[in-house]
Amino acid sequence: MSWTRGLLAALAVCVLLLTGSASCGSGDAPKQEESASPSPVGKVLDDTDHEGRHFREVKKEHAPDVGIEVQPGADDSWNVRLTVRNFRFTPVGAQAKAVPGRGVARLFVDDRPVTGLRTSEYRLSGRYVPHGTHQVTVRLYADDGTVWAVDGEPVESTADITASKPGPAGTANPATGASGTGPRTGGRASPGPGGEAS
Repeated sequence: MSWTRGLLAALAVCVLLLTGSASCGSGDAPKQEESASPSPVGKVLDDTDHEGRHFREVKKEHAPDVGIEVQPGADDSWNVRLTVRNFRFTPVGAQAKAVPGRGVARLFVDDRPVTGLRTSEYRLSGRYVPHGTHQVTVRLYADDGTVWAVDGEPVESTADITASKPGPAGTANPATGASGTGPRTGGRASPGPGGEAS
């Protein structure tokens, strides 16, 4: 009988020590944990883009948004201008983790990757846009490589452009530019002229 009292007393001391140590300094502990490992941003879905990158679902309110405008430039090039809302481009060397409203934009021509963008303007070489009609798409990614998504669809915008046949030597290549024609594959709508650019 005495050994059971000793065991119960030992268990009681252990419980007191555990609960006491858990409550000691509890005001400081959560702050340290938060700075070391912040809560995840959105929800990573099983769905992926055509490159196999998973979608990161966020609520529509305050979600990143992007619009695209493509106009003919000099020497058969194209001037690409992005308009973003609730989104900031991160600099090179940023930590590879998802942060709300931050990341990079990736540019595609006819679903072929062209480049990653950390700014709202880009000069697209004519070699990516041969004669004919093409779709230029911009899609937003978090710094961990996941695709920002709303309602299960990637945050993206697409512009249709047409490159005409080259003219006679010494003349400019006539081409038709286009603004974002709205989302293709269910992407997000392009912001209007008053959209906030970062």
